[in-house]
Amino acid sequence: MSKPRRRLLVGALAAVLLAGCGTAATTSGTVPASVSPEELAKVVLKVGDQKGGAKSLLTAANLLADAPYKIEWATFTSGPPLLEAASAGAVDVGGVGNTPPIFAAAANAKIAAVSVAKGNVESDAFLVPGDSPLKAVADLKGKKIAVAKGSSAHGQVLLTLRAAGLSTKDVNLTFLQPSDAYAAFTQKQVDAWAVWDPYTSQAELEAGARVLATGEGTSNGYTFQVAGTAALADGGKNAAIKDYLIRYAKAQVWADSHREEWAQAWAKETGLKIEVARAAVDRGSDLPGALDDTVVKSEQDLADAFTEDKTLPGKVDFAKFTDTRFQADLKAARGGNS
Repeated sequence: MSKPRRRLLVGALAAVLLAGCGTAATTSGTVPASVSPEELAKVVLKVGDQKGGAKSLLTAANLLADAPYKIEWATFTSGPPLLEAASAGAVDVGGVGNTPPIFAAAANAKIAAVSVAKGNVESDAFLVPGDSPLKAVADLKGKKIAVAKGSSAHGQVLLTLRAAGLSTKDVNLTFLQPSDAYAAFTQKQVDAWAVWDPYTSQAELEAGARVLATGEGTSNGYTFQVAGTAALADGGKNAAIKDYLIRYAKAQVWADSHREEWAQAWAKETGLKIEVARAAVDRGSDLPGALDDTVVKSEQDLADAFTEDKTLPGKVDFAKFTDTRFQADLKAARGGNS
């Protein structure tokens, strides 16, 4: 059988299998044919990471050393620049929060969400200085809030303000990446900071920050592994991404019952104080789940909220930027997680 014909048959079979999964998500392109172990060994998978989280987690779970391909790590300050790199082909796959894929989709980025996990929402926090007079979200009206544009915290700002009867137009958003936002926050150049762990824990423990609100009742708690469409179309990269996602899902399950080992590895990898790493880890793990209708609808609702807020122009169809080709393989890696 010729290679083109075989690729078409593989793609068709994948489409049939995925059609039976009861999901609105789809494959974003033809699934390339499998590669040999020898070909996979030549692959260099470029993985985007944030604050060393994925690398330290996989290392602590002892799931990194025997990867049958080479991994090159790149660390990003937040999800949006990571997805810009993925769209440009500078990164093959990487983890982000619930909002960056929406902004990337709005920009027609060449990416697709390929797996999902759900975590705690306590660390998705609005922080204020310990001596701040602000007591409730409604008090933020007219105040200056630091947040990374297009990050999960940006989504949290929108939803938290809406729940309090406000919009993003009622506050002054100052778009800063976490390191710059931390400096602005500690120097009281902003009134509040919307961010995620480990920054939430770091600000609480090292800067005396006080939590004004968390994502409880507003955030969906989703995080995604997102791949570039060029990598998904490449046989070797596609195989490496599948293997990587399986390892990462297993590591997430492992972390839930090995929190001290995870915290130690995270602190060692990033230079975080062990107290900060422990605090972040103790809030709970992100546990892998199915990339299904429920996830897509929740993300679509968030995208629509951004459109209604006029933060994004036009409507984003989130389902078009998801790819379920790895879901059957990931189900076994998730263990008891649905």
